[in-house]
Amino acid sequence: MTAAKRISDRLAGRAALVVGRAGMDIYPVPDGTRIEDAESLVTDVGGSSGNIAVTIAKQACDVMLMAPVSDDGVGRFVIRSLTGYGVDTRHCHVTTGLERTSLALAESTTDAPNVVIYRNDAADLKITPEHADAVDMDAVGVIIITGTALSREPSRSACMRLVERARAADCPVVLDIDYRPQAWASLDEARQILSAVAGEVDMPVANDEEFDVISGDRGREFAGELAARGALTLYKMGEGGCDILTPDAATHIGIFSVEALKPFGSGDAFLGTIIAALASGAAIEDAVRRAAAGAALAVSRRGCAAAMPDSGEIDEFMSSRMTGGM
Repeated sequence: MTAAKRISDRLAGRAALVVGRAGMDIYPVPDGTRIEDAESLVTDVGGSSGNIAVTIAKQACDVMLMAPVSDDGVGRFVIRSLTGYGVDTRHCHVTTGLERTSLALAESTTDAPNVVIYRNDAADLKITPEHADAVDMDAVGVIIITGTALSREPSRSACMRLVERARAADCPVVLDIDYRPQAWASLDEARQILSAVAGEVDMPVANDEEFDVISGDRGREFAGELAARGALTLYKMGEGGCDILTPDAATHIGIFSVEALKPFGSGDAFLGTIIAALASGAAIEDAVRRAAAGAALAVSRRGCAAAMPDSGEIDEFMSSRMTGGM
């Protein structure tokens, strides 16, 4: 059975579990305003795992998020916002120390946008193996781990415990490599950890630069090796589209061109849409094509979670664009 089929079958009647970071995003308005010139700001929930979970929820699929939050107004904002989008937050426990939920300020522009992220002693990295053991694996259809969750302890050990439990339960695991240099103690540490975990999961996902980083500049070869071992490997290339690598074939899917408002959020919409599409029984090629549409919609709107598209929006967008090509 292929990895895509395993994910589709396992998700029937079960929820996806996304593991990683969620935080508060702040955007200057109107669009195009620089942070230093801001007189008005709007808020949104963000963070890669939060965005992926919101995307899955918006597309009418059950999803749980494991992302601890701080015991303050920012943490409560994140939980309220996620719940409003339909994300199950039962595994977003509240920390009791001086940890803080991440805060990001981002400019809605494609003209060298400034993004300022505050992640000192981040609350979302306080997942423990005990939290992993509290997950009811019978209720989980797929586990999606984002790379930042592997960057520090105890979150790293918690993620490895989830991988171990998933393997015992025959539950597929997805790794979004999502390499952020500032999250890691060193490049060597990131390379060692991320490459090892990528070799253990059912579906590693990364762009070409990230595959290069974790493999010592042999990204395409490394991705091919993962696929040869049986992993459904998604090799993203930005405007160059995405290659679906399996043990038997490499299939290329292009992008939908849009007028982008900002450059971030596309990867989260992409992965979340793939999971939702697989949950509905779509073939992997169709899932990635829908994901390309979801990514295009996400970058054409302000914000992150708010920019994530629902299924109807993707259907309408694809229908309107198919006659003109991708």
